Amino acid sequence: MKSTCLFFMLISFLSWSQNKQILYGFSEIPQSLLMNPGGKVTNDWYFGIPLLSHIHVNAGTSGTTVYDLFANDGLDFNLKLGKAIYSMQANDFFTVNEQLELFSGGFAIGSSYNKDQYISFGMYQELDFIGYFPKDYAILAYEGNQSNINRVFDASDFSARGELISVLHVGYNKKVNDNFTMGVRGKIYSGIMDINSTKNRGSFVTVNGTNNFYDHIFNLDLQVRTSGLSAVTDDNVSSDKVVSDIKKGLFLGGSLGLGFDVGFTYQLNKQWMVDGSLQDVGFIGHSKDVENYGVKGNYVFEGVNPIFPETGSGQTAEEYWDEIENEFEDLFEVDTTNTKYTTWRPIKLNASLNYAFGKKRDKECNCLPDDDGYQNAVGLQVFTINRPKQPQMALTAYFFRRIFKGLQAKATYTIDSYSFSNIGFGLSANIGSMNFYIMADNFLEYQNIYNAQSVSLQLGFNYIFKKNED
Repeated sequence: MKSTCLFFMLISFLSWSQNKQILYGFSEIPQSLLMNPGGKVTNDWYFGIPLLSHIHVNAGTSGTTVYDLFANDGLDFNLKLGKAIYSMQANDFFTVNEQLELFSGGFAIGSSYNKDQYISFGMYQELDFIGYFPKDYAILAYEGNQSNINRVFDASDFSARGELISVLHVGYNKKVNDNFTMGVRGKIYSGIMDINSTKNRGSFVTVNGTNNFYDHIFNLDLQVRTSGLSAVTDDNVSSDKVVSDIKKGLFLGGSLGLGFDVGFTYQLNKQWMVDGSLQDVGFIGHSKDVENYGVKGNYVFEGVNPIFPETGSGQTAEEYWDEIENEFEDLFEVDTTNTKYTTWRPIKLNASLNYAFGKKRDKECNCLPDDDGYQNAVGLQVFTINRPKQPQMALTAYFFRRIFKGLQAKATYTIDSYSFSNIGFGLSANIGSMNFYIMADNFLEYQNIYNAQSVSLQLGFNYIFKKNED
């Protein structure tokens, strides 16, 4: 039973990540403006195919993989479970991020001969979750407290947050001159569901007791805040009502918030370019269906002396455990409130330095056309996202190639918290005005997907009217 509980605790930490290093700077794809509102624009207008224009899922773990636990290597599962617990650290994490674009579009504005401004808009749904490995909790569950007398277990090891939101956004992009482009995007957030427990404090220790074998001493300051969850967890609420509430929250009927993105692109010369962006600078004020739970104070539990039937008292084992449960319920007073609260969005930073090269030669005159641009580019990109314990960072080197008109590819090599060998590839293709793109990373792990530290997939369909198109 103990191993089963720990298994589910560990398996839940094998989940998803968030960096979109292949999409960033891929200006032929309109959704790249979501990464940098000040990026280059290569179309006069576009609209995304509803529900298909941008689908994104990303999976990864900074610690143990599924293969580490289930590999058919002849080793005992309990040994592998223990190895996983001791090898992971309290700062090891897993994240879940999924995005689905509901609709999107964009169009250029300005004079008939110089459309130097661009408006983009849309709405997407996002699921985001991060949890840190609660190492002290796992060791306590695995070893028990009898072999850890006088050891202080850290209650702050438990830290997690998750949210389901929708985002309505409008962006403005301005080509200031031939070298500098800037942009900003305003966002309205609608919080559908939220749960967070990131500011836990305290400790637990077992010492030799006076009135019983052991005294269990708790010094706790724990809190869980939720919004939009009570209807889902209430057995008396019908599934139709739950679906209705989710739909209502999806279309700005949830807890509302505001935010913005800002970005720029600067052409240092014909071949060198630098760009950068900040995303999700904002907040959500949770005011609907709020329930918060907290335990705070110092507690001492001396245990219950077992009085089993053979002593003549008539107390059964079930009655004994019921007594322990009642003792714990009386000991820990859970404070339940409906106080509104605010969460800040996980701010993301992107920046890159790019070098373009390889002019395409005209076969008829064996010359270099002035207006076709460069065929290749290489560069470095930095990504950072703010997280409860510490920022997550990634460094990506990439190669971009215009294979021929209407077909572009990008290959990436990323070093991040998950691995030092993440190779990704993205392709964007145009058939007439229809655009299709697909991107995936960590190809080296596909031979054994269960041993992958991270796996990502993005794809979408757009209808694009290109600039200078006859």
